[in-house]
Amino acid sequence: MVSSITRIQGDIRPAANKSEIGLEGNFTRNLISLPATPLFGTDGIRGRVGDLLSAPLALQVGFWAGVILRTHAKAIAPVILGQDSRNSGDMLAMALSAGLTAAGVEVWHLGLCPTPCVAYLTSVSEAIGGVMISASHNPPEDNGIKIFGADGGKLSQALQAEIEAGLRGKISITNSVSNCGRHYSRLELIREYSQALKQPLQPQVNLQGLKIVLDLAWGAAVGLAPSVFQEMGAEVICLHNQADGDRINVDCGSTHLEILQATVQEHHADLGFAFDGDADRVLAVDNTGRQVNGDYILYLWGRHLQSTKQLPDNLIVSTVMANLGFERAWKQQGGNLIRTAVGDQYVQAEMLRTGGMLGGEQSGHILCRHYGITGDGLLTALHIASLVKQAGVSLSELVDQSFQTYPQLLRNVRVEDRDRRLGWQNCQPLQQAIALAEAAMGDAGRILVRASGTEPVVRVMVEAADAELANYWTNELVSQVQQHLVV
Repeated sequence: MVSSITRIQGDIRPAANKSEIGLEGNFTRNLISLPATPLFGTDGIRGRVGDLLSAPLALQVGFWAGVILRTHAKAIAPVILGQDSRNSGDMLAMALSAGLTAAGVEVWHLGLCPTPCVAYLTSVSEAIGGVMISASHNPPEDNGIKIFGADGGKLSQALQAEIEAGLRGKISITNSVSNCGRHYSRLELIREYSQALKQPLQPQVNLQGLKIVLDLAWGAAVGLAPSVFQEMGAEVICLHNQADGDRINVDCGSTHLEILQATVQEHHADLGFAFDGDADRVLAVDNTGRQVNGDYILYLWGRHLQSTKQLPDNLIVSTVMANLGFERAWKQQGGNLIRTAVGDQYVQAEMLRTGGMLGGEQSGHILCRHYGITGDGLLTALHIASLVKQAGVSLSELVDQSFQTYPQLLRNVRVEDRDRRLGWQNCQPLQQAIALAEAAMGDAGRILVRASGTEPVVRVMVEAADAELANYWTNELVSQVQQHLVV
């Protein structure tokens, strides 16, 4: 909590609320306005560059992140900084580094790298935290700031609240920070992450004989993923494999599988993987070109861990988006499934609470605590490819032997007004429509409406045993959102 802060190179004290904020000490105050709603969403601070995200905001986020991380650290140590390929990444990296060094923190800048690389290197080094500049699967004009604790996990909500309190002027520093940090380029550290991905599989497993297509989404994994798979013995075909800030995630990657599906079929590949812009999630395509989402990945990896007695209580942790077909099939295998709110931080928190070793999301965020500390697309793809190699059958055969999904429709309705979007639960006509739909479907289906924590959309999901039923109620609820929330 804010009250726990006592001193860092000067005194920190509560301050009066301010609608505009700036750095304390010897810095010129760059005044910016903040929204009334919380800055930190389900995956850090994310928004349109030039709107919510700007250099002045990043400067101050860096400063207050440095202050708070140092406050809670046992010793002064570096913060690790990485970024994806977005054009705004350099600007935000420079501003964040300026803020962090102004707070007396040393910065190790990795440059272009996947988000899990920052998390891993933070966890195995003396670093007091990590920062990743990325908007994940969002379009090129967006960006984000993700902050990790010293253990490599997502920064706790309590520490996020302390940083936001500093940003909003609710705490301030009475004396300036006397010692500035230094900024170092540490590109060589990425190789340590690469080795950590392969080490658990070698030398027992290799991918020789597999032809694998990788869709790198013009993003963070372009310099790393091809070499990792090639070093494991696979024949690799790459799509969208240059760092391109204008095209990151555009009609490619984990949100647009069509090109990957066609390429797998064209080249008679064994399987394909599509990453998002920062490579913390992945979706697969089997040898027939069929999509293999996070539910199937969890089921197949769970069966493998279950067979080797590496899955305590046969538990998988997933989210409210997990398909009913997956849940019921897993329970028929003697498994347990716990659902959380959408967001890999909630999955991770539940895994830590229960001792679960495998968890993830339908969208492709997969966490396996045997091998990693956070969702990692490259790690997941390597293990699924290894599973196929060890099974001696195609991925399509493994999927056919798993389960059938229930029809599930997901529609995203763009709601630009932040307050309307985050306050959707206060819309009475929408709540009445949801209640009517739930009563009509009964046990034959379920409904999930939520505001995205990463995009300016309200998501409407309807799942039912009957596709027509799912389609009808999806259209009804989308209509209510458009009528009452879209300005």
